Amino acid sequence: MKKLFLIIFSFITVMLYSQKVDSNKIYTASYYAYNTTRYTASGQKFNNHGLTAAHKTLPFGTKVKVTNVNNGKTVVVTVNDRGPFKKTPDFKYYSRVLDLAKGAFLKIASAGAGVIKIKYEILE
Repeated sequence: MKKLFLIIFSFITVMLYSQKVDSNKIYTASYYAYNTTRYTASGQKFNNHGLTAAHKTLPFGTKVKVTNVNNGKTVVVTVNDRGPFKKTPDFKYYSRVLDLAKGAFLKIASAGAGVIKIKYEILE
């Protein structure tokens, strides 16, 4: 029953809030990590070292290529959670679209960066 609810909720969310990605637009991304066991919105156990991400509307399982515009480094992540929900006044001209698991974030930036400017494209 829980899986059915998640599937229906995800479908409705995608239909209502689906977003087209402008590959030329600059967005922002941050990372998130937990010291305790947590589960993602998709029901998977969260892995701090994983190559996963949270996005508000993309369907779970979507592969996304994320590029750090400052250094050109890229990482491919799988959407398995919902977010980000934090407002970023320091980046008011950009919209934060992804929360990356710390492992994915560290592939393209240092942890001290916190929030980075990115471009992203949906692979599948």
